Amino acid sequence: MILYVKDIQKVATFYEAFFGMKRMETEATGWLELTSPSGGCLVALHQASKTQKSGAAVKPVFGVRDVRGFAEAAALRGLKFDPVHVVRGLNYEFANAKDPAGNSISISSRGIPRLSRRTEGSASRSAGIHQLQR
Repeated sequence: MILYVKDIQKVATFYEAFFGMKRMETEATGWLELTSPSGGCLVALHQASKTQKSGAAVKPVFGVRDVRGFAEAAALRGLKFDPVHVVRGLNYEFANAKDPAGNSISISSRGIPRLSRRTEGSASRSAGIHQLQR
């Protein structure tokens, strides 16, 4: 996935801090690739042109077991998610936010096996934000 952004370093720091992504070494100017700790999608940050509008037509969705817990922990670090949506028939939750470049992002428990309440609570208390998605 490629996101066109005006401030590559600021957006890279955001994805590292909240989703545990790691920078890949590169000598390219105006381009930075981030890898997922879970082996998922590669996110490439591409320098946007001065006339390009913020906010892409793509929405990255990060899988997390505890959407509410992740959103609460993220809020303490400055990332505010919209209210959590509950999809009853399919038994998952999701919440939306924006990255520093104005791109829509989402967290979702869809397709993520649920932990027992006891295990989930201890995991969220002892883990960093990006570790909740494992």
